[in-house]
Amino acid sequence: MTKKTGYSIYSEDAKARIKINDLPDLHPALPKKKFDIIYADPPWHYNGKMQFDNSGKTANGFDPSKRIFISSADFKYPTVKLQDLKKIPIGDIAADDSLLFMWTTNPHLSQAIDLGSAWGFEYKTVAFIWDKMSHNPGQYTLSNCELCLVFKRGRIPKPRGARNVQQLIRSPRQAHSQKPDEVMQAIERMFPTQSRIELFARRKVRGWSSWGLDLVELPAKKLQK
Repeated sequence: MTKKTGYSIYSEDAKARIKINDLPDLHPALPKKKFDIIYADPPWHYNGKMQFDNSGKTANGFDPSKRIFISSADFKYPTVKLQDLKKIPIGDIAADDSLLFMWTTNPHLSQAIDLGSAWGFEYKTVAFIWDKMSHNPGQYTLSNCELCLVFKRGRIPKPRGARNVQQLIRSPRQAHSQKPDEVMQAIERMFPTQSRIELFARRKVRGWSSWGLDLVELPAKKLQK
């Protein structure tokens, strides 16, 4: 007799918690202007991978009233597969001389480089390493850091600002997927006069244009009688 797993028993609960994009299209309309600095935190897709409580691995030894799924990216926001992220025409809003700063989780490193290329940029280096001052379990080593890559289109925008910005940022992890403010502030010091936009933004930041699902005001849904 095949033992039931926690995943099979709680699959319906997991499906109910997945966030869905309510827009008629894949993404909101992009701005009608060009930007020198583009800052992006793509909603990477994890193929349904979830963190769960080990006590829920078998049908014996766990509390059925307990939600065993501790965390999943698509419980927090609609995730997007790589082939769909590539379809977003970010190159249309990039100036001829522009930089793309892109966050990636370590398992998505090769996908991030692929995505930057699809958007019309050349990968250059790791701009920032975020030490979260905590760790997640990993298949190989404990995961302590997240990377922000930088890509270039044309030349580096001028005039340049600060040239002594540190790559390593030590800042405690906060809400799920929330990135440290220090990184945007560092980019502002590096490029204080350039036009800047944050993609996949969840809030508006002074001095930056913002674009993302969380900033779209959806019409109220009609109640079904």
